[in-house]
Amino acid sequence: MAIPDRVPIAHVRGYRTSHIGHYTGGQFFGSVTATTEPGAGAEPDWRPHKRWYSVLHRFDPTGTHTGSEIWFAGTSEKERAAVKRAKAHLTEQIRALPGHTFGNIAIELFHVEFDGHIFGLVDGSDLSAGHDHAEFLPDTLGFDPPWDGIYDT
Repeated sequence: MAIPDRVPIAHVRGYRTSHIGHYTGGQFFGSVTATTEPGAGAEPDWRPHKRWYSVLHRFDPTGTHTGSEIWFAGTSEKERAAVKRAKAHLTEQIRALPGHTFGNIAIELFHVEFDGHIFGLVDGSDLSAGHDHAEFLPDTLGFDPPWDGIYDT
């Protein structure tokens, strides 16, 4: 079953899709997430390579990407402080969306590059295995048939 034109994403309160929903201008997906440089985990001093971000993607009412605000909050050298800053920033960003409500969304594939990393919902299909798959990056949320909005990590 091919990736749908708009991938449904279920709002799960208190978990990884708790900051998604609708606002006057359309839909949004917010998260606090981290990236690492390839191979950094093998280094003894890997902590400076893990970078925390507050991310807010916006979409029009039909699910087409209209913009992203990606804000660097700090590295894992001071992880608790970085995550706290990222959460506070995301909360402010969402509060600024007029008429925002949390709930399920359905969005098109998209991607933006920031700090050398891909942020977005991308085609992660394995055509050799005949498996259609969409992956939300860098959050590593996987969406698969039956395209019911539920994700795997």
